[in-house]
Amino acid sequence: METRVNRRRFLKAVVVSDKMDKTRVVQVGKVHKHAKYEKQVRNIVKYKAHDEKNIAKTGDVVLIMETRPLSKDKRWIISEVVGSKV
Repeated sequence: METRVNRRRFLKAVVVSDKMDKTRVVQVGKVHKHAKYEKQVRNIVKYKAHDEKNIAKTGDVVLIMETRPLSKDKRWIISEVVGSKV
């Protein structure tokens, strides 16, 4: 029997909003070099992540894991709270 490899993505994010029940808006920052001008370019993407026990608060650094669609916008789950940004 073969072992199944978990290919889910993990990202480190910062909680931006905790106003919804069991849902947190998280922000992921990515830095890459521009192809032509070779300048550092910052991208910020916001995701909605599921937080079953409402543990994460605004300003916390969390680890989010990709999952099946949970609602119209939610495709991520908060797997653990890494620390606090403040």
